[in-house]
Amino acid sequence: MSNPEPSASGVTGLVLAGGRGTRMGNVDKGLQDFGGQPMVAHVLHRLMPQVSALLINANQNFAAYAAFAHPVWPDAIGGFAGPLAGLHIGLTHCLTPWIVTVPCDTPFLPLDLVQRLQHAQQQNDFDIAVAVTGEGAARQPHPVFCLARATLLPHLSAYLAKGGRKVDAWYRSLRVVEVGFENEAAFRNINTPEELHAWSPK
Repeated sequence: MSNPEPSASGVTGLVLAGGRGTRMGNVDKGLQDFGGQPMVAHVLHRLMPQVSALLINANQNFAAYAAFAHPVWPDAIGGFAGPLAGLHIGLTHCLTPWIVTVPCDTPFLPLDLVQRLQHAQQQNDFDIAVAVTGEGAARQPHPVFCLARATLLPHLSAYLAKGGRKVDAWYRSLRVVEVGFENEAAFRNINTPEELHAWSPK
């Protein structure tokens, strides 16, 4: 892999790898081979130059994720509670004012993701900046690609304590700015063995 161009930022990057991988055959998606490397390695490679620190949220295969030399934290909430549980533990260990989240199964994520989310947030002074692709009927929010204030931890903890799990429902109670991205393929999730084979670098 070539080295992405660095981008100055003051945020912590959080790679969400805490799911069950049911559509992939109940295997850990982030650790599946993708062009000769675990898929999460591609994600880390693209995100690392954009952030000040990196964390990984995983609920299994801890040693394999720890081998990437970044702190690995499991959900504090049991039962594979979804991306908000990952964000919750990320915020708990975040030492910067901001955190950005990306899934472990998106090896094409934009190299300017953090820069563009930061710019939109600074222009609008919002709590969360969320990536969006497409327009009109084809508009598609990507809520797990978000930049969030670290001070949202108490708010998120209260939402989760009440049983809330849906990302968009939590967002609705906050100041959110949507940031348009033109390249929809950059946000492609690889969820199945067929997609893994079709999109893996040859």
